[in-house]
This record gives sequence, structure tokens and C-alpha cells, in this order.
Amino acid sequence: MEALVVVGNGEIKYQSPSSHIYMTAVMKTNMLVFVSLYLLFGWTLPLCACKISGTFITQDDQSIPLDMVDNSVDDMYSTCATKMEAKVKGTYFKKEMREDFKNMWSRAEKCAKKKIKERERGDEALTKDHLQAICAYTAGGRENAYKTFNKAVRTNRAQYGSTFPFHSLHFWLTRAIQILKTSDSKCHTTFRRTESKFTGVVSKVMRFGTFTSSSNSSALTRFGKTTCFKIRTCHGAYLKKYPKLGDSEQEVLIPPYETFKIISKDKPMKQLSDCKTVYILNSTGVQSNLDCQDRNAPQTCDVNRNFPRMRISVDCKLLESGFRVCGGR
Repeated sequence: MEALVVVGNGEIKYQSPSSHIYMTAVMKTNMLVFVSLYLLFGWTLPLCACKISGTFITQDDQSIPLDMVDNSVDDMYSTCATKMEAKVKGTYFKKEMREDFKNMWSRAEKCAKKKIKERERGDEALTKDHLQAICAYTAGGRENAYKTFNKAVRTNRAQYGSTFPFHSLHFWLTRAIQILKTSDSKCHTTFRRTESKFTGVVSKVMRFGTFTSSSNSSALTRFGKTTCFKIRTCHGAYLKKYPKLGDSEQEVLIPPYETFKIISKDKPMKQLSDCKTVYILNSTGVQSNLDCQDRNAPQTCDVNRNFPRMRISVDCKLLESGFRVCGGR
């Protein structure tokens, strides 16, 4: 499958960087620490309008913009999957198993051993690591570790390659999606329900910027009705029975790098009639700003044969995942 994308610092820019501000405060000793932090930062965030949860501070009524999420950890490993796998196994995994990732990964061990015995024909490339990543991400539980993971993926671009705490899970989950797509090249129409508020402009191009769960079913009302989405995804993968709960949620997992055009907003539809706000999104390709961290020199090619309506010269790379990435120049 071929897709026109923007790689690294490509010239095609859809939207300015998000204005989201996230703050992290670690309480180490006593209330004196909190008072000091408040005196330092309180002028930017009124105390009465905020809540402290875990390791981040956010506004109670804050809406999430549907934009390009420029701070996303969006590496798609297009030409470096083999090298990155070696780096994950030799460096990142050992380091991260002493940090936040450890409990999340360890709890998924039993699930992965079960799923490896249940692989479907055509999915032989899925290893225990890929399946354990799916199990870890879909496990849920009281700690909701996937939320911590997704917040890091959405905001930790500057920490990628150094202090980002989830290189291993990000890699295995991304590769699991790509492997599942090799035997399922068609696009999927999926649905996503949330209790969060999102704001977006019709005709704009956006990314979720993190791993985003959606479903072939529109009836999973327990996930919310504040903002709902009808999504045509061409890079999200149907997880089949590999999630911890099997195929009960009919999950299609969308990677951080897939781009979408906002087709409409608020138009009523039968499948999501109970939702307050509904966005319809159509896939437009992928954008991976951290793709292999620009370590691979691209080769020049003529893309006009593949995109006859766009007379442009581009740089192209053949992806290990089986499709070609082209960046405008």
C-alpha cells in the first residue's frame, strides 16, 4: 500500500503546534514542597480550577484540540525496524524494566503465553513480545497504566531516545499493528466513544498523536457519549482475539502517526445518536516526525506515477512494513 506522508521536517504543514501545557510535579517530602511549587507556578494555573492526579495537572473543563499533536512520539520505524528491535532488546528493555513499564509488562506475561498459542493463520510474524504489548495495552485495571503510557506518547517527543520511559512498549505495539496490517490491507470504518471534550475544525487535517482504541461496533456506550467519532482508518489494525478480553470489544487500534481529515461535525447519525458531539474522520495517510530519528538517508524517486494529480518531486523510502513513504521537498 502506498501513502503520501510528511517525514521529519517536511515542508507540508497542516496546523500550528498545540497550545496544550502540561506540568509535572513530584511530591517528595511534605506540604512545604507543594506550597513551594504553588508559589512558583500558581500564577499560571488557578488552584481552584485544577486537579492533581498522579504526576500531571490539568484543567477540569479542558478540551482536547484535534490537531497534529506535534509533541507526539510518532516513530513508525519505516526503515529501521530490525535495528530498533536490537536496540530495544539490548538497551531499552533492560532499562525500562526497572521503571514504570515493569509492572505493566509483567502483568501481561500470562496473557501473552495464552495468545501465542492462539495465533491465526497469517499472523505467524507476531512474536510473544508483540502479543505481550497488545495484552499490556488492553489490560485496563485499577491503575489504568495505558493512560500513563498514552500521555507520554502524546507529549514526550523531546524525551524520545533518552528519558522517554516506554520505548519498548511503543516499538512492540507499533510493530504489532503493522504486522497485522500486512494480512489486512483494507481500510476499516470504526467508532470511538469518549467522555472527553474535543474541539476540531471541519476540513482540517489532524492526528490523535497516541495509540487510539476504536471499535467495529458503535454500541460500546460504556465508554462515553460526550464526544464520539466515526473513523475511516487505513493504518489502524483489527486486533482480533489478541487483546486480554479477546474480541469482545472488536478493537481496531490506530497508531499515533496516522493522519485524518475532519469531514464533518455534529451531524446526527443512527449509530451514534446518543452522543453530544460527533466527528467524522477520513484517513489521509501518515506523518511520522520521529521516523527512525532521521538516521536513514532517503533515495530520490518520481512519485508522479503513483500520484498523477500531484506534480511534485519527492524523496522516497521503501518501508520494512511494506509500503513507501514520500516526503515533499
